[in-house]
Parts: sequence; C-alpha cells; structure tokens
Amino acid sequence: MLQDLSRQKLAVTIGQHSVAGRKPLNQDFHGTLVPVGRVLTLKGAAFALADGISSSPVAHVAAETAVKSFLDDYYCTSDTWTVKIAASRVIAAANSWLNAQNSGTSDRNRGYLTTFCALVLKGRQAHVFHVGDSRVWRLVDGSLEQLTNDHRVELSAEESYLARALGLSASVEIDYRRVEIEAGDVFVLTTDGVHDHVPPRALAACVAEAADLDKAARDIVALALSNGSADNLTIQIVRIDALPPTDADTALGEADALQPAALPQPPCDFEGYRILRSLHASSRSHLFLATDLESGDRVALKVPSIGLRDNADHLRRFAMEEWIARRIYSPHVVSPAAVPRQRKSLYIATEYIEGQTLRQWMADNPAPSLETVRGIVEQVARGLRAFHRKEMLHQDLRPENVMIDREGTVKIIDLGSVRVAGVLEALPDLDAGEMLGTVQYSAPEYILGKDGSERSDLFSLGVIAYEMLTGRLPYGGQMARARTPRAQAKVSYVPAPSLDPRVPVWVDGALRKAVHPSPLRRQEALSEFLADMRTPNPAFGTRGSIPLVERDPVAFWKVVSVLLALVVLFLAFLLLEPS
Repeated sequence: MLQDLSRQKLAVTIGQHSVAGRKPLNQDFHGTLVPVGRVLTLKGAAFALADGISSSPVAHVAAETAVKSFLDDYYCTSDTWTVKIAASRVIAAANSWLNAQNSGTSDRNRGYLTTFCALVLKGRQAHVFHVGDSRVWRLVDGSLEQLTNDHRVELSAEESYLARALGLSASVEIDYRRVEIEAGDVFVLTTDGVHDHVPPRALAACVAEAADLDKAARDIVALALSNGSADNLTIQIVRIDALPPTDADTALGEADALQPAALPQPPCDFEGYRILRSLHASSRSHLFLATDLESGDRVALKVPSIGLRDNADHLRRFAMEEWIARRIYSPHVVSPAAVPRQRKSLYIATEYIEGQTLRQWMADNPAPSLETVRGIVEQVARGLRAFHRKEMLHQDLRPENVMIDREGTVKIIDLGSVRVAGVLEALPDLDAGEMLGTVQYSAPEYILGKDGSERSDLFSLGVIAYEMLTGRLPYGGQMARARTPRAQAKVSYVPAPSLDPRVPVWVDGALRKAVHPSPLRRQEALSEFLADMRTPNPAFGTRGSIPLVERDPVAFWKVVSVLLALVVLFLAFLLLEPS
C-alpha cells in the first residue's frame, strides 16, 4: 500500500497483516495514520500495534483502545510539542483509562491489559515508543536491529510474565528511542506471535527481498504459523521511500506563498486597513497602528523591513510569529487579530495594546516599590508559562518586548525569536544556530552558542527584575562581552543592595540565583523564583551572613588593598629600623 506524499517530500510504503491464528479471537490490534499537508510536517506519520494479554476476555478491547486513542489523540495534541512529549502524554492517558477499568477486577490477568508499541516518522527522525513485549525493528544492511527491549520476566522455560503493560498500574514507564533515518530504511513492528516463531534472519530476508510489502507481511505470518505459532499474529512493515530535505519549506506560515508587503506611508489604505501612524521601526520590521475598515477594530500591523526582504530565513521566521501567537492563550501574551480577508502580501496583524513599553515605564518610574516590581514580574512570568507549556522559549525577553496597558496588564510582545521545539524537529535548520535575542538580556548559554531552556527565559526575567529595582544590569556590560566559559566564570555580580539599600538581602539572593551564569545554578522553575521574590529564603541568609566579597566585591577589594598597603608600610618600617 503506497502512501505517496511527494508533495511534502515524505513517501512511505506500508505493508501489514493481522490474523487470529489458531485462536478463536484476535486480541491484537494495529493502525496507521499518514496525514497530508501541514499536519504531516508538524506531527509526522504514525504507526501503532498492540497485543492484548491472552488470559483476559477483554484484552482485545484494551488493544483496540490503546491503538485508536493513540492515533486519534496524538494528532490532537499541540503541534508545538515534541513527538516525545505529545506521544508520551497520550499513551499515559490511555494507560490511566485502562487501569481505571481494572479497579473492580480482583484478577489482573483478566483485566484491560495490553502491550503497546508505536513508531512516528517526523522530519528526518523516527521516534519509537514501547511498553511490553511487542517489538520494533529496523532493517540495516540486510539484518534486523531490535530497537526495543522486552518487558518480560522469565521465571523458567515454561513460565514468564509481563513486567510492564498498559493498564497494569496507575502510571506507566514508557521506553522511548529516537533514531536518524534515511530514504530506504525499513521499520518492522511485530507481536510475539510473529517474532517468537520467525528468526530475525528469516524475517529480514522476507522484508529485504519484497517488492510487495503487504505480501511480505502475509508470508511472514504464514511462516510463523507453519513454525508452530499458537498466538495471534500481527506485523507492520514501513519502508521510507523519500524524506524532506533538512531545509524543508515550512508549512507554518505564508512566507513561501506571499511576497513581503510594501512599506506603507501613513496615512494610507492597505489591504482593508486604514494605516494611521508608525508605532515602531527596527532593522527587522516596521510596526503601524491601523483600523480595520470593516469592523472598525484597531490593530497593530507589522511588515518586514526592507533590508531583510531577500532573506528567506528571516521571512520564514517572520511568518511564524502569527502562527505562534495563534497557539498561545494568555492575557499576558499579545493576541493575534482576526484577518477576515485573503491576504495579498506578507504581514502580521495583532491586537493593538494601548499603553507603554516596560522600558518607557522604567524611565517614568526610576524608583518603584518592591511590591510594584513583584507585580510586573509575576505577570511576565505568567506569560512565559504560556510559552513553556507549549514547549516554546521566548528567547528575547527584554523591557522593549514587554507592554503595560492602561489597566496595568502586562503583556509579552514580539514573538520573532520564539523557539518551538516541535517545529525544530521538522525543520532543524530553521534557526541555523543564530542567536536571536538581545545580548544584554540573553542567558550566557546563548552567548556560547548553546541551546536554551526554560531557565534561559528565567535568566532574562531576573535581569529585568534587577534592572527595575536598581536601574542597572546585574553584571554591567561584562556578561555581554564574555564569549567563553572561562570569561563568563570571571564576571562579577553587583549586589542590588549596593546600588539601592532598599532592596532586601534575601531578594538580592533570589535575583543573584536567577541570573547565575550556569543554568543549573538557577531556580528550577519560574514558580520557585516568584516564591523567592515574595518570601525570605533562609538559604540566602541575612546581610551579615553573606561574605563581604559576595555582598560588595568593590568594598571587599578596597579593604584588601588598604590591608596590603599597611602590611607593605610595616615591612618597610622594619627594614629601615637600625639593627
């Protein structure tokens, strides 16, 4: 059975077969879902197989439920999630449901229990998920490589039991493996009714020589039966005929379909909008205030800058901004505007936030109270959580990218640097190692060319909180210039109380930890940082318990210099004294 997906640069050939064998009921179940278009790019193609335990009269229901729920629910998860996160959560949910059905069953061997394995092909990677003793194989140079380990405990040659199965307990441990793939690779999924009775060498020979994979699947099942298999038998064979290139065209926006909008000259009409005035201009884009001529709604329109209109990567990321905004639901993140008309050019429409940037607010409020700072920081953190729940990182959090509206609601804006984990699986070259944030607020790991994490966004938030309280950056300009791990280890944190004595020492401890050069030394989560900002943490001590070298490095070295000068004078006096 050929699924030709050449338009999306992925093509697979699938062969599969399942029979009850010598049993009256087939308790195995299998399924395949190969979507098209944007869904294929963002979620991939999925294959799943389950084998209900033979001692249970309802095991066939468990197997069917596991496969169907996986194929249905996986494609309902956020397309910003990685395959691992999305699939693991779906499998865990199926396990919880099956286990709940077993709550009134005294004999677990007669409950809703099943093995399960799944294969997801996305981009140029294969993702394997496994619970139980069904197997996933890969054909490599004519031989089969087993990608899964059986979760079966052998008590004797005649007696064994499953150590793991869906439905067996309230939680389930799922084996996960990711492998790089190439065109021509073949994957095989089997239940024990097949692989217990067909040697890997014979299985590999049947698959490698087959032109018709459906026929190969039937032949392998027939071979297992002739070799004495008394169990249900199921096999799936997936051959990869073509893969997307690493620089695959994105299916996330309209960068490839639309030309960048011409730079408007306000006041003017533009694609159903009346552009009133310019709001902001940078090297990357121009932002305008506009009114929708049909609805009368005020919106902010963003168009690419003239200098980057020939930069395909920039246009691709520009088109992603609105795609990202439509997947974030938070009052603390800018919202996309409705676009009821067919676009003629590439631009972005978002809500218009009437207010001021945090940068302007800081200029207007040079000495805010600690409680005011806490309130702003907590709202920004809520916005960041909305990104993190979708496996996104903002990567460019700075005062210019935070707005405060007239009601005091804080919103994160400018999504042009957001990293989407699920998208990078499909389009690994999207960022091409480029540092997208602003160096003064970027976490040190970005400066070193490393990938970020949620703690990287925390670093940026910590810098902003520090700056609101002191008017300065915690490392001055040192961190921006530190381009090596050794240089970063030498930067000196300036204690906030040394700049503003109103800042409590324990608050300074929270800030110091949030902006530590090493991500592992920062708070584990945004919630921990917020708690440290509100409640004294004994680990940060009091002013007197913090060494002077950490509390005020400048004062420490001044004291050291004075002491050394006194020692030098004393030694000089001893040398000059007559003997």
